[in-house]
Amino acid sequence: MMKRIVEEVSGEGLESLLGKRVMIWCINYIYTGSLVGVNEHDVKLSDASVIYETGPLTALSWKDAQELPSDWYVRTASIESYGEVHHD
Repeated sequence: MMKRIVEEVSGEGLESLLGKRVMIWCINYIYTGSLVGVNEHDVKLSDASVIYETGPLTALSWKDAQELPSDWYVRTASIESYGEVHHD
């Protein structure tokens, strides 16, 4: 079995998604919004929603996404995975 070594590269990961619409899968909930801030402990989303039911991930909209009342912060410790999305 080949071992792969992962190096930390500046500008990769969450930093590379700044200014883009993202989907963040966390321990209990899924969040989406424009990623406007990243630090060691938090990410900041604007135009944020919590997604209670995605529906097909290839669909053009979420089956049940509820808008959050303001910019929203998500603790990086609770993030399981994340990526850019191209729909609301």
